[in-house]
Amino acid sequence: MVIQQPSNQIKLTNVSLVRLKKGKKRFEVACYKNKVLEWRSGIETDLDNVLQIPNVFLNVSKGQTAPTAELQKAFGKDTSVNDIILEILKKGEMQVGEKERSAQLERVHNEVVSIVASKLVDPRTKKVYTTGMIDKALDMLSSQAHQLQEKEKEKKDAAASGTASPATGESGEAKPQPTKSLPIWTGVSTNKSAKSQALEAMKALVAHQPIPVARARMRLRITCTTNVLKQAVKAPKGEANKDGEEGEKKAPGTVKDKILSFVEQVESQDVMGQEWELVGFVEPGAFKILSDFIGSETKGQGRVEVLDMAVTHED
Repeated sequence: MVIQQPSNQIKLTNVSLVRLKKGKKRFEVACYKNKVLEWRSGIETDLDNVLQIPNVFLNVSKGQTAPTAELQKAFGKDTSVNDIILEILKKGEMQVGEKERSAQLERVHNEVVSIVASKLVDPRTKKVYTTGMIDKALDMLSSQAHQLQEKEKEKKDAAASGTASPATGESGEAKPQPTKSLPIWTGVSTNKSAKSQALEAMKALVAHQPIPVARARMRLRITCTTNVLKQAVKAPKGEANKDGEEGEKKAPGTVKDKILSFVEQVESQDVMGQEWELVGFVEPGAFKILSDFIGSETKGQGRVEVLDMAVTHED
């Protein structure tokens, strides 16, 4: 009877695996949960805090380490074990438990809802919604998207079996093809950042309006020299003028009129010497166009300063 001593046993508890297939073999390293993501994001830099044991395995659960010959064949003879571990951590697929995956998904979901709630307002009152209302609205969009996907799948299956044609109606006439589809929301995932998913969620909410929503306006300070404000806005090059020749055709309105057309609400407006200053509210979608216009038309004599990224009202 073999007596198992603590010295010849390796117990890996609370383990998270990172796997990488190289050549025809799959290699694994045993890590502590949550530490791999921290290491990949740069928060954790000490490998000793990431790895449970600094070895490369063929099968962690069986304690089967990878032979040196196998490592050299897959990664090259001059590659050290430490470099192999780093490559697996960088490029490998992380295997996590169901509970950890659910916790991570919930964490991302809460972050997305929080970001969306801070950027959207009721267009009538300009007040923010609670995270609970935003959560319910996103659930409605997710349910609608999944129902739509199911219907599309049924149509494709029916078309493939020859029982129906999705492109024609009952009379046999071709149905008009739908225009550009609206943004859809199917729920959060752990493969994208919360910020990018929040942007997708906002686009879907604004497009479908399950509840009345609008992007919170930006508060800007716009400054420009007075002599530039009086200049007429020039039309883009290439447009034909009345004589049929290509050139710069002056569009109606001045630079000041064009700037004011972007501003939804003027908070203050003043002229100090040779400089005009305006503080007002602009839709986020118009900010880049306004900024580009001022940069090109004023040739450095005008500028835009963001005072508040999202102006909201809270009770």
